[in-house]
Parts: sequence; structure tokens; C-alpha cells
Amino acid sequence: MLRKMSLLTRGRYSARLAETSEDLAAAQALRTLAFRTTGPDRDRFDRECAHVLVHEVRSGTLVCCFRMLVLEGGAEVGRSYSAQFYGLEALAGFEGRMVEMGRFCIHPNWKDPDILRVAWGAMTGFVDDNGIGMLFGCSSFAGTETEDYLDAFAMLKARHLAPKRWWPKVKAGEVFRYAARLRRKPDAKKAMLRMPPLLRTYLMMGGWVSDHAVVDRQLNTLHVFTGLEIGAIPPARKRLLRAVAG
Repeated sequence: MLRKMSLLTRGRYSARLAETSEDLAAAQALRTLAFRTTGPDRDRFDRECAHVLVHEVRSGTLVCCFRMLVLEGGAEVGRSYSAQFYGLEALAGFEGRMVEMGRFCIHPNWKDPDILRVAWGAMTGFVDDNGIGMLFGCSSFAGTETEDYLDAFAMLKARHLAPKRWWPKVKAGEVFRYAARLRRKPDAKKAMLRMPPLLRTYLMMGGWVSDHAVVDRQLNTLHVFTGLEIGAIPPARKRLLRAVAG
């Protein structure tokens, strides 16, 4: 049985699970704003997921949200949002609970790095309480043009490609095969400046990515499949995350 996430308050921010239809509507509205979609950002996966909301305590402003789809093992990976875009047959052999973390967004008017820390603290508590073995999802770059992100993609190719045993295959119709196409040596500073904050955090914890990016014109993003085995997170990183999670 899954344990629900407890309310987490750190400094200016608190994180909790959505409990009402109004909570879900607020998350969808923030996603619509953050992803700049023409219509409400909602889909069939919303009904199957738990939604985490991060509020600024004093004003009550919803500043961040994401959703979690819990899978009992790799055999269920075909149920995930990511499976629409990536061939995840290799992950079917993963033993242990998995969580797909999706639709992560921060309010575009809020730049405080503590927001991301509180969000990860909430996720860490949920992972620990429920014996989760792997986190995965789609990590998005804004826009569908690759030119601004070439150093970031070159860095992913050089240091962060998925282990062969979990290798995500090409499934989407429009992709950027950066690992095959790029021959440049990455400029580390430029790469990290252009790396999305969520993806940067995954990588710092030992996460890995697909060798190609999907061009998602509906959400106006480029995204890479991202995986993180909980057992592979460096001990020092685990201590920092657990300190936030309490």
C-alpha cells in the first residue's frame, strides 16, 4: 500500500498533494501558463496521477507543480506518458516500484531556487516512504529549435547517455538524434546554462538520458527521456535531499 506524502514546509514554501478538483484545476492552469499552450493543459493521465503542489506560504500563490504516476514495476511502463514517445521495452525488466514524474513546471514569474529544492524534498520523502526504485520522465527544453542547445546536447552525449540495459529506443515521428549527429566538444559553461533546471538536478544525482530528443510541437518543447535509479544517487546528494525532506 502506498503512503501519502506528508505536508512539507521549508522557509517560504510548502508542498502537499492535490486533494480536490479545484487543486487539480489550479495545477492545470499553472501548466498552461508555464508551457504557453493555447488551450488548458490537461490529458487522460491527470486522472491516474498524484499531483504535488508547491505554494508560497504567505501569499498562497501556486509556484510549482508536478504529477506522479506510480508503477509497481517495469512491466507496467507501457502505461506511462513517456511510452507514447519512446520505446521503453528495456525498462520492462526493471524490478521494483517506479515513479514517472511529469508536467513539472515553476511559475514563470518566480525564480527562487528554493522552489526547486522544496519540490525535490517532497519527492524524496515520497520515494523513501514508498520504496521507489526508479524515477523517470520527459525533461523538456523550451521551444523546438535545436541550435541554442547544441552544447547542452553535446554534454548529454559525452557524459549522460543511458546504460545499455535500459536504453530507450526511437518511437516518435520527429526526433533530433543528437548523439549520432553531433561531433562537437561541449562548452561546459554554455551547456549548463542551457540545461533545464529539472534535468540539471537529475544529472547531478546520477541520472541518464535517451540518445535522441523528441520534437513535441503540441507543447512547443524538445524533450529527452530521463531516468534515475534511486540506488545510484551519490550518498552526499541523498543526505542533502533528505535534509530538505525532513
